[in-house]
Amino acid sequence: MYEYDVFISYLRTAGDISAWIRHHFHPRLLEVLDNNRYEDVKIFFDDQVRVGAAWPAELNSALQRSRVLVPVCSPKYFRDEWCLAEWASMAERETLTAAAPGEHRPPLIYPVIFCDSRHFPDWAHARRPRDLQQWNHPFEHFQTAPAYLDFNQQIKQIAAELEELIERAPEWRSDWPVRTPPPEPPQPARMPRF
Repeated sequence: MYEYDVFISYLRTAGDISAWIRHHFHPRLLEVLDNNRYEDVKIFFDDQVRVGAAWPAELNSALQRSRVLVPVCSPKYFRDEWCLAEWASMAERETLTAAAPGEHRPPLIYPVIFCDSRHFPDWAHARRPRDLQQWNHPFEHFQTAPAYLDFNQQIKQIAAELEELIERAPEWRSDWPVRTPPPEPPQPARMPRF
């Protein structure tokens, strides 16, 4: 069964993107979506992975049990194996649930632009991502800036569009594909110096 309505996919090694999601994007999106829906809303953001948990397994389980993917896009997002695997997993799910000819099936990927979309691949631009570059301030005090009101309006629009995608997501299947990059080879042991 589905556990999450939204899975936030992002480049985990980018500190400013992580901070922006943690301080602004995730809490506002969760609050607005939850206020608008009768059911409780759950958004997966990997800050929630428990200490000591098997990170790849937790990530895979959350992705398989999420209705919609929201990739927070930056140029390096499209070079990261984990990000590409998350996008490919949801794109494959879209293919598996393709509508009959003449029937419209809403997408399961809702990309937002964090920065510099000039270097995104063409297939990412084809998704018509929502541009949030104007509000990509990772600092907590951004919440006190006048621009935060505009950011909040953007989040309201995103939430309204995501509501429709969540409502129309296909029924959950236990065989949803989840792609993962191959594991990195173990690092060679370092010889102690005497």
